Amino acid sequence: MKLIFEQGSPEQHMTLLPECDVPVVKLKETRQVPLRLPHVCENELTRHYTALAKRVHGVNDGFYPLGSCTMKYNPKINEDMAALPGFTQVHPTQGEGTVQGCLEAMYTAEKYLCEITGMDGVTLQPAAGAQGEFTGLLLIKAYHTHRKDLARKKIIVPDSAHGTNPASAVMAGFTVINIPSASDGCVDLDALRAAVGPDTAGLMLTNPNTVGIFDKNILEITQIVHDAGGLCYYDGANLNAVMGVVRPGDMGFDVIHLNLHKTFSTPHGGGGPGSGAVGCKALLKEFLPGPAVAEKNGRYAFYTPKHSIGRMKNFYGNFSVVVRAMTYMMTLGKENIPEAARNAVLNANYMMARLTDTYDMAYGGYCMHEFVMTLARLHDETGVSAMDIAKGLLDNGIHPPTMYFPLIVHEALMVEPTETESKETMDHACDVFLKLYEEAKSNPQALHDAPVCTPVRRLDEVGAARNPVLRYSF
Repeated sequence: MKLIFEQGSPEQHMTLLPECDVPVVKLKETRQVPLRLPHVCENELTRHYTALAKRVHGVNDGFYPLGSCTMKYNPKINEDMAALPGFTQVHPTQGEGTVQGCLEAMYTAEKYLCEITGMDGVTLQPAAGAQGEFTGLLLIKAYHTHRKDLARKKIIVPDSAHGTNPASAVMAGFTVINIPSASDGCVDLDALRAAVGPDTAGLMLTNPNTVGIFDKNILEITQIVHDAGGLCYYDGANLNAVMGVVRPGDMGFDVIHLNLHKTFSTPHGGGGPGSGAVGCKALLKEFLPGPAVAEKNGRYAFYTPKHSIGRMKNFYGNFSVVVRAMTYMMTLGKENIPEAARNAVLNANYMMARLTDTYDMAYGGYCMHEFVMTLARLHDETGVSAMDIAKGLLDNGIHPPTMYFPLIVHEALMVEPTETESKETMDHACDVFLKLYEEAKSNPQALHDAPVCTPVRRLDEVGAARNPVLRYSF
């Protein structure tokens, strides 16, 4: 497929803007070479972007079981509410008195998120989960610094953690202490006890964890860290499994980031900006980013917490994303938010049960919202890898699950169906998984060659990662 720059000719053009009805002021030109823009007519432009759209696979196109990412359906009512003129036709520098509805929306979203997580305060500023992690770690750092407990320089992270956890900790100025998981995939308590001490600033943990298991020792884990003087950080990537059922604040966590673009049904990844709202207990509330929203006598106003770490983003975060998440919470309500979590767990266990007699599961017992398969034995017997199975899924119209993660599981495929998939969709996906397993036994070369039905064949992913071409050469 040609790039837009490779199409058209200098003779082609189109009129996009109406004739200017105000005096024209030309800026002084500083560009050394003419601006290179494609010369295409409207017809060709429309065809180009339509062709690109046909190559995209999102949650509106088909099954998207990306583990730990909660690629769930985005309800259209969310879009309708975010598009209301009272939300879209405002400016962030308007006076507080002219945007009371927007402030109330932010305040309401914060209140709901506090209730769901068991926290006392929330900031909506962070623009994504990773920035939320960074914000939470800065809160931990500010807490210890304010108490002049300056020796606390280490953050403990399990070996099954998301890669952003250690990265965020290092960015915040901490040293990362990696601890191994136990044989059941959960935190090794002895390793944790050996790691904590007077230099422990905190622990970063996902629960349910990255292998889809709710750690039965969670209260003991957070107590060990607290007894050592550290704080406990909850990575909210997997909150979809427990929202409304159990609260991180009740598990002993002091700070949490939430992926509104995962758990609360707002667009994810290329479908729109993220939002990594951060909640915290009262002991950290005075360090939250400002400005925050306060309510008094039915009026809303901004204020800055006493020892605020400052802004994490210009203005107030991705506001329209927050409106979408608030709509989702209000639509489901207190009764149906936990129902969504239970259905996510049900769907994951249903798929795992259908596949467990054929595929090897990394861990036994029930899972939560996702499960991890290990294809190590299949690879040894047939030469077919997790990558090969993933490419075979593409030929069947299914987006692959997360591959080769977590790193503690060899030849891993991590599947998360979410609560928004029907039994019929999951049955079809399971049938495809089972068909591919049989094909691995009978015709492994076919899977080595996959995909064959996609716009492009198997790509050189290592080459693309190491030598990316990020700029078009004219």
